[in-house]
Amino acid sequence: MNTVLSRANSLFAFSLSVMAALTFGCFITTAFKDRRVPVNIHVAKVMLKNVDDFTGPRERSDLGFITFDLSPIFDWNVKQLFLYLSAEYATKSNSLNQVVLWDKIVLRGENTKLNLRDMKSKYFFFDDGNGLRANKNITLTLSWNVVPNAGILPLVAGSGHVSLPFPDTYESTKSY
Repeated sequence: MNTVLSRANSLFAFSLSVMAALTFGCFITTAFKDRRVPVNIHVAKVMLKNVDDFTGPRERSDLGFITFDLSPIFDWNVKQLFLYLSAEYATKSNSLNQVVLWDKIVLRGENTKLNLRDMKSKYFFFDDGNGLRANKNITLTLSWNVVPNAGILPLVAGSGHVSLPFPDTYESTKSY
């Protein structure tokens, strides 16, 4: 006969196998869902401010507004979204530079229709070699990571971006 420990081990292994199959079934129901939504990014005016410190020149920009509705993304398998606005540009030394300007975490149950006005960049551009000044093609894109209850972490780019030129000079900062 089987001992009590042998039967408990068999029951535990069977329970784990059933839970793994259920988790995979839950994952497969949302694995192929398209998680892109339209995004409206508008930049009213780009201002670059030079901030000198020990690390070299940094530039900060005023972004304008972004509007989007994230409600189609949220379903039973989405815990939260990690949103981030990134800028892509090319310089003489690098063919592709990517900088995150702003980020936000949206939890399930929070307002999913976001209308962000008078937005300023949360993080600085670190410009090695003055590649941002007078750059004529900087593309702003809103992307997000979906954090699910079960499954993979997809990286999704919004279906809307804006390309814009940056000014030739820095804005002067007022000191009071």
